[in-house]
Amino acid sequence: MKTGIGHHQIGDAFDSFLLIKEASKGVASNGKAFMTLILCDATGEIEAKLWDAKQEDETAYGAETIVRVSGEVNQFRGRAQLKIMSIRPAQPMDGVQIADFIEKAPVEKDVLAEKLTEAIFEMENPVLQRIVRGFIKKHQEDLLTYPAASKNHHEYVSGLAHHIVSMLGIAKELHRLYPQVNKDLLYAGIILHDLGKLRELSGPVTTTYTLEGKLIGHIPMMVEEIGHMARELQVEEEEEVLILQHLVLSHHGKAEWGSPRPPLVREGELLHLIDLIDAKMNTLNRALDKVNPGEFTERLFPLDNRAFYKPLFEKK
Repeated sequence: MKTGIGHHQIGDAFDSFLLIKEASKGVASNGKAFMTLILCDATGEIEAKLWDAKQEDETAYGAETIVRVSGEVNQFRGRAQLKIMSIRPAQPMDGVQIADFIEKAPVEKDVLAEKLTEAIFEMENPVLQRIVRGFIKKHQEDLLTYPAASKNHHEYVSGLAHHIVSMLGIAKELHRLYPQVNKDLLYAGIILHDLGKLRELSGPVTTTYTLEGKLIGHIPMMVEEIGHMARELQVEEEEEVLILQHLVLSHHGKAEWGSPRPPLVREGELLHLIDLIDAKMNTLNRALDKVNPGEFTERLFPLDNRAFYKPLFEKK
């Protein structure tokens, strides 16, 4: 039987340690204070309410605090919620540490680094290759540890690199089907499209958005950084720089999805579609892994709030 909060079903009892990922306070209709806690371990996360919260509770139960919790998994508005029976901060003698509760990519960091290097070696365009190499050298450590998002997809340690490497795998297969596609441009767009998240997000533990991330966002930040890198390498006049900036600018596809421009080059359209495929499959695979055949997942917000069914014949 799989253990961890991500594998608990509605009605299950829970008694173990969890990490507080987020903590916020509110006031109930009866005027009493409560706290909303997002609790997690390496298998997933769950919301919980701490009712009748006191001032000392706000201090004791902040983000990045490990707690011992006992309770029951209930359902609230279609989503699992942990009903807290008892809770206390972890003590040194408990022998637990934050690293134990953080989900990591299913691929080791050195393998991800190797796959990135392989893709760069495949590139033949000197301008695109130099720009990509420059960014990998500049951001290698953060690139291999940061998540790709704070929630919804690849929101775990090394998630950003895992997302990029998965997208490169899709791109390689699609290039075989559509050899007209400029592989160097597509690879460069994939590797750089989300690197602005290294400034947009706070880091791999209890990930939040930075002030810069909230006010500017990863897309404009990365377009600017490509311009800076091109000037450093003295290739700012080359057309590849402009097209690469366009790929980053348009990779969300539509204005309502956060793209200042829609894709206007073939590789930009393909980049957008590959990004969507990998993000959606990552969300789906992880949600389906937590349910048994014959059951539905919880509603998945990034997939139009749909609950997905896991067919019974998957048991075979």
